[in-house]
Amino acid sequence: MNTTELTENNNNSNKSNPKKSRRSLLLVLAAFALPIILAKFALEQQWLDMGVTNKGTLLTNELTLEQLGLKTTDFEQHWLIMYSLPEQCATNCQKTFETVHNTYVALGKDMPRVFPVALYQNELSTEQRQKISESKWQLLAMSEQAKQQIAKSQIFIVDPLGNVFLSHQLPKNIEQLPQLGKKILADMKKLLKYSKVG
Repeated sequence: MNTTELTENNNNSNKSNPKKSRRSLLLVLAAFALPIILAKFALEQQWLDMGVTNKGTLLTNELTLEQLGLKTTDFEQHWLIMYSLPEQCATNCQKTFETVHNTYVALGKDMPRVFPVALYQNELSTEQRQKISESKWQLLAMSEQAKQQIAKSQIFIVDPLGNVFLSHQLPKNIEQLPQLGKKILADMKKLLKYSKVG
């Protein structure tokens, strides 16, 4: 091989090397940048649960049964599913009641650990009272203290020590009630599984 051929080969390899180097650099950059871009996109689009496992909303302010004018001792250290009824318990209220009751029944073997409680603002009809009494719910009149603490009708989860710590907002559309029931059930099963009390 003469000197001219060697020089041509070196020139060719020098020409192709910058292209290879640039391509390698872009691949390395992509390998580092792509996961960051995907992670940012996943967070913005809320693809992940962000470590939150409860379906209801944790209450940020302390709330206890005593603050609602109720005695913890009346519930014998049980978990409570507490439904604060609206002023008038019309069709939507009754449907919600049925959904929450079905959720309570779906607890199966854990039912004895839970008391379903309904707080009413106005007197219920005889028919409503009869239905509720048949379903093992405790019906309690909402105290003035409770009316000050609870702004709207919703479902609360109360621990055996009397702490009201989780709430489930009622859907605007009654077709979404089955999803509400599933969320309450998921929270209750998780709480009862890991709790040693109640």
